[in-house]
Amino acid sequence: MADDFELDTDDLKRRMDGAMANLRTEFASLRTGRASASMLEPVMVDAYGSMTPINQVGTVNVPESRMVTINVWDKGLVGKVEKAIRNSGLGINPQLNGTIIMLPIPELNEERRRELTKVAAQYAESARVSVRNLRRDGMDQIKKAKADSSLSEDDQKFWESEVQDLTDSYISKVDDLLEVKQAEIMQV
Repeated sequence: MADDFELDTDDLKRRMDGAMANLRTEFASLRTGRASASMLEPVMVDAYGSMTPINQVGTVNVPESRMVTINVWDKGLVGKVEKAIRNSGLGINPQLNGTIIMLPIPELNEERRRELTKVAAQYAESARVSVRNLRRDGMDQIKKAKADSSLSEDDQKFWESEVQDLTDSYISKVDDLLEVKQAEIMQV
């Protein structure tokens, strides 16, 4: 019955890729002093009785490096979109021009930049924890197979090193992404 164990490393990779994609999404929502349509992704508007993302009630554009515009399709929702942006905690003061909402992006001061790098570090740590949890899941599968006698000790060591190598590579990717994001935030 030995050697019939095969760890699904593709599944582990897929799940770790999911943690990386989540980290990239969280990093995209951090304001770096440059205008970006993705900074509005977490903002939800109470439209037609349900919470709706801004990009589903209007067209989001970035006409210049310090300006985001939202062309709201339904005139009745302009006030709700403006209110949602004000209450979002983005620190942006919307300006109305008919159905177009303009969002001038202010320059970040040094203190705010440092706060944002700390937030980025927290996001990265959450991603590391997710990757480590997936590592633990893989190790648990290996230990269970060993306990069921379907895995030799040599095979157990091989699979454990495979899972550890995979984990190390994803932790390294998280660290690289964090370094790039922190440099982007601190850039004046």
